[in-house]
Amino acid sequence: MEKVLDFLRESRSEFYKVNWPSLEQTTRLTLVVIMMSLLAAVFLGGFDALMFYGWDKILVR
Repeated sequence: MEKVLDFLRESRSEFYKVNWPSLEQTTRLTLVVIMMSLLAAVFLGGFDALMFYGWDKILVR
């Protein structure tokens, strides 16, 4: 039981040492993640459409 209490005390101590990002940083980085996800989706969707179109033209001939 003592080990568990030591672990909890040390965890709490480490929790206060964490350098939490500001609201501005969090907002900016969230927007970057959303934009990169949308960019990847558009790129992969376009690539998929081109591949589908290409295979359709090859196989239908």
